[in-house]
Amino acid sequence: MTENASRFREFKMPDVGEGLTEAEILKWYVQPGDTVTDGQVVCEVETAKAAVELPIPYDGVVHELRFPEGTTVDVGQVIISVDVAPGTASGETTGGAASGEAPAAPATAAPAPAAQTPAAQAPAAQASAEEAPKGRTPVLVGYGVAETSTRRRPRKTSAPAAAPAAQVPVQQAAAALQGELNGNGTGAGGGGLNGSRALADIPPGALGPRPLAKPPVRKLAKDLGVDLAQVRPTGPDGIITRDDVRAVVAAPAPETAPAPAGPEPVGEVLPPVAPGQSGARETRIPVKGVRKATAAAMVGSAFTAPHVTEFVTFDISRTMKLVEELKTDPDLAGVRVNPLLLIARALLVAVRRNPGINASWDEANQEIVQKHYVNLGIAAATPRGLIVPNVKDAQDKTLPELAAALGELVSVAREGKTTPAAMQGGTITITNVGVFGIDSGTPILNPGESAILAVGAIKLRPWVHKGKVKPRQVTTLGLSFDHRLIDGELGSRFLADVAAILEQPKKLITWV
Repeated sequence: MTENASRFREFKMPDVGEGLTEAEILKWYVQPGDTVTDGQVVCEVETAKAAVELPIPYDGVVHELRFPEGTTVDVGQVIISVDVAPGTASGETTGGAASGEAPAAPATAAPAPAAQTPAAQAPAAQASAEEAPKGRTPVLVGYGVAETSTRRRPRKTSAPAAAPAAQVPVQQAAAALQGELNGNGTGAGGGGLNGSRALADIPPGALGPRPLAKPPVRKLAKDLGVDLAQVRPTGPDGIITRDDVRAVVAAPAPETAPAPAGPEPVGEVLPPVAPGQSGARETRIPVKGVRKATAAAMVGSAFTAPHVTEFVTFDISRTMKLVEELKTDPDLAGVRVNPLLLIARALLVAVRRNPGINASWDEANQEIVQKHYVNLGIAAATPRGLIVPNVKDAQDKTLPELAAALGELVSVAREGKTTPAAMQGGTITITNVGVFGIDSGTPILNPGESAILAVGAIKLRPWVHKGKVKPRQVTTLGLSFDHRLIDGELGSRFLADVAAILEQPKKLITWV
């Protein structure tokens, strides 16, 4: 029993972030029977901070998946077990062989090809049983092995035991394809892949529930919403390629007959929807993962730190002109230049002039912790909810470096690949509500920070410029801050400095 137990390794849900207690299993990339290697990604999980792919630290064959997709699992619980010695017989099997008991023939041996006569099937089955390891049934590479019982004594009849009904279709397809791969096609038209039947002619899903595909191809299929079971493989040994997946997306959708129109209801009143269900009048969306963590953090911040919000409206036309000039600057070639870049630079200069704004409140020690570095957070709306990754040590970056860091931060966030580490340690945040056409707002502080700057929409408005009313590009900034450590004077001076820099961008040079 000790030898048998040592074959299996259990992988527990890790703490992929700082202090996380649970994670939801979004997607399994493997199934029982699949062969895995050390470092191979086996699943994707969503924590309260981000979606993370988990690699397995073992070589072997997947033995069991403990939880289905969509399940929230506590950190420390076993989620998958791996057989690290799939070719080793169990203790009971070894003992039976030592006592002189003949091993039983596999109960799920694949049937002979249809062209063979019944008399020829028995020798073929016997040869297959002799070549296969004890207690295992050979199937296609990449599909793992099927465990069979070795406790039953061998039957005295020469005919092989019948396979379970649920396994017959898969094993028939496996045996047929294996024969073609070995050059032993059925009937007189054999000849392997050059024979009468090619891999591309095999209907989708004929090889069983686990199509052959490499992890990058599985990721591509997931992103494109393609079911690999419906993809026709063209790669070597029946492996699905990227082109196969893209071909499914490019193929025209089959036309379906329109459903017959029923009588239109008049004055119909739908019944109320029960909790946890969805109907035509409302939809219930479970709150979990990033959204759940964001909701808890915002409630905690709003009712812990006394918020104060101030606003300033100003002419940003000169900064917008500078943005257009920088877009053609060779030194910034290849990086995205937009108003957010210069707003971030203006904020960093204003922090240098008002260092007290870049601080936090230590409740346990009743201290104000002033930071001498700026980890600049950028609030990003993603399909999983609002996240705030930050640019580490933004105060030390040149304008091209800051532009590249902001571009990478936003693109990674939109792809849902932001790591928990990228969202930790922020000191001050920018939230750009102007992209939604909003003039301004009263943002809630990111937990652990003391100030957040909301950037409103930039619009053409009538404005007094050089004594005349002219159409100018105008915007509004809103600053929320923790009034425990930032008083009205400090908050006002900081906000006024940001606005002054953006109104006269030459101060980016004169105030440094």
